[in-house]
Amino acid sequence: MKHILTLYLLGVVFTLLSVFVRLMESLEGLLGSPLPGSPWAVRGHLGHTELPKTLPEHSSRGVQ
Repeated sequence: MKHILTLYLLGVVFTLLSVFVRLMESLEGLLGSPLPGSPWAVRGHLGHTELPKTLPEHSSRGVQ
C-alpha cells in the first residue's frame, strides 16, 4: 500500500511540474521576447526555427 501511495504522489508532483512548465511557456509567449540570456529564450526559440521551403539544388550531385 505504501508503494502505491508513493507512486500516486510522484504522479501528482510530475503533473504539477508539467502544468507549471506549460504555464511558464504560455507566459513567455504573452510577454513577447524574454531577455537574451534567459534559458526560456533558448528553449522557446528552438521550436520556432523555420525550415527552408525548398531544398537547394546541388549541381555536383548530377541531378537531371
